[in-house]
Amino acid sequence: MKLMHAGKNVQKPLQGWPSIEDLYVFISVARHDGFGRAAVELGQSPSYISKRIAILEKQLDTRLFFRTNRVMRLTPEGEKALEGALHVVQEMGAFLNDFQQWRGELTGEMSVGCSMGFGQDYLSDAISAFITLHPSLNIKLVLSDREIDLMQSGTDVDIQVGDDVNHAYIARKLAANRRILCASSDYLARSGSLNSLDDLIHHSCLIINEKNTSFGNWTLTDGKQPILCRLNSHYSSNSGKVILNWALKSHGIALRSAWDVAPHLAKGELVHVLPQWYQEANIWAVYTQRTSESPRIKVFIDFLVEYFAKKSLSREWQA
Repeated sequence: MKLMHAGKNVQKPLQGWPSIEDLYVFISVARHDGFGRAAVELGQSPSYISKRIAILEKQLDTRLFFRTNRVMRLTPEGEKALEGALHVVQEMGAFLNDFQQWRGELTGEMSVGCSMGFGQDYLSDAISAFITLHPSLNIKLVLSDREIDLMQSGTDVDIQVGDDVNHAYIARKLAANRRILCASSDYLARSGSLNSLDDLIHHSCLIINEKNTSFGNWTLTDGKQPILCRLNSHYSSNSGKVILNWALKSHGIALRSAWDVAPHLAKGELVHVLPQWYQEANIWAVYTQRTSESPRIKVFIDFLVEYFAKKSLSREWQA
């Protein structure tokens, strides 16, 4: 808005500098075309998001969005403001990254997701070591065997076991792993020989239903070709720990990650059957394009790659 003063056009001063937090809110609302998903992404209420946008519009003295009951889109002024906001946020990120690297520390918030089994047995120790190096960073680890929507949940990075990664996300391989067939010697002695994949139909197969896995079949490979195996099973669970426990108690054949069963194979509590057949189940760090620009995420993933390499887990998992 311009004011007439002494025959000259005078630019009305802004109502204070916009905060960097409000620019983040603005960018998120513009990305999602609404307050709801932006609120989920930022971990705030829709009313808070609406309030911050109103404050930003007042400070810029312009309307940023056209709003109706069903549609929300940027005004021409909002599109121009978005370009500037993205530039400011990018420059701020570069500034903080350079400064934090100079100081040798990371700060801020980071939310990490993972499955229950791998999270408890391996990732928790890895994050413990990471915390020791970066004590000023606030980390939230959420364990769940349900599939995570990174945008809706506000999760920065999800550590996944298995190669079925959503192609809408970015994925970086942390370690090699595979799922293998195993059963107790008591079960095998009681239930007969297992010489080929065709024999699986005559055995009790212990099925896990987690995330988006198919029920009633296993897709296995010998490194050359994938084979879809139809199974005979009366026992299933959504918990990998339960399936492992049932295998140890001689209730059937389980397909479990090598990292999960390696200690039991070493003790002779389980037997690796049909060892030429397996299922690829590598360990991945999965994240969005938005979080890929975060120095925290980059340092964290680099750390995990080095951590698991030092532990030599990739070799141990090739049971």
